Amino acid sequence: MSNVKETDLIGIGKKYQLETSYGDNVVIVIHDDGRRELYNYDEAENESRCVLTLNDEESRQVAGIIGGLSYKPKALETIEVALDDLMIEWYKVPNESKAITKTIGELEVRKMTGASIIAAINQDETIINPGPDYIISSGITLIVAGKRNHIKLLKQILLDK
Repeated sequence: MSNVKETDLIGIGKKYQLETSYGDNVVIVIHDDGRRELYNYDEAENESRCVLTLNDEESRQVAGIIGGLSYKPKALETIEVALDDLMIEWYKVPNESKAITKTIGELEVRKMTGASIIAAINQDETIINPGPDYIISSGITLIVAGKRNHIKLLKQILLDK
């Protein structure tokens, strides 16, 4: 995982710099007005160039796409992302889960675990932020967020309830 350097830009917003595992130097500026700018550092010219500017809604859509909320590459069975204490994990509900045919509300997921189900991916559709009436089905992939121990509890509830 690459190291991200964070800098406050007084009166502007925040800047994040990182070097990817592929050697690209990327700068992301998040403006206080919600606008995001993506820069790529050109070593030959020794300067950064803005390659993309997005508004807040576009940024969230792109983040979801890049983060795999709408498509998970077939080669990746499980994905785990760590953001400080927050974990985001993809979890395929096994066929033997006792939670199948129950709703998120019936399982009291958030109350019992502290974790949240932030998306549900079926073969042909993605539901972002499924509500308490969403019914768990066999083979569905849930994207869950929370602390590591909260996600562990959520997985246990999905198997046992």
